[in-house]
Amino acid sequence: MAKVQETLLPGVGVRYEFTAGTGVRIGVISRFTGERDLLVFDSVDPDRCVLSIELDSDSAHTLIDLLGGSQVSQRLADLMTHVEGLAIEQLTVGEGSELAGRTLAESQVQRRTQASVIAVIRDGDAEAAPGADFRLEVGDLVVALGMPDAVATLAELLA
Repeated sequence: MAKVQETLLPGVGVRYEFTAGTGVRIGVISRFTGERDLLVFDSVDPDRCVLSIELDSDSAHTLIDLLGGSQVSQRLADLMTHVEGLAIEQLTVGEGSELAGRTLAESQVQRRTQASVIAVIRDGDAEAAPGADFRLEVGDLVVALGMPDAVATLAELLA
């Protein structure tokens, strides 16, 4: 794997760069807003950017999928799914979910399902160990931990 250089861009985000096997330098600016910029540098003058493509979050995820990233992520998720009888799942809050628009306290997720919400990912930002006042929104990716039947119950409520 190529060595990746990481540069903090104050107020903007982080720039990641590497040199491909062909000698071309490629970069990605990961903006704090969740947007990405794909950069290709001149092979003769590696400090000159010859192509910059702005990618919204959806386009960035599509490109990751095309490059095989989702396969790697899915494999890692599969490996972590069952640990000592526990299930760890990533579940999406659906449009018809009774939990959408409600806080974790209001929905009583823990009491109703016996599953724990250990993180919520919204627009590319992770909220680790969300508190009882955290409000779920349609499209949120909920990371749940519990016995397989408890996580399955939560999945039904989120669908």
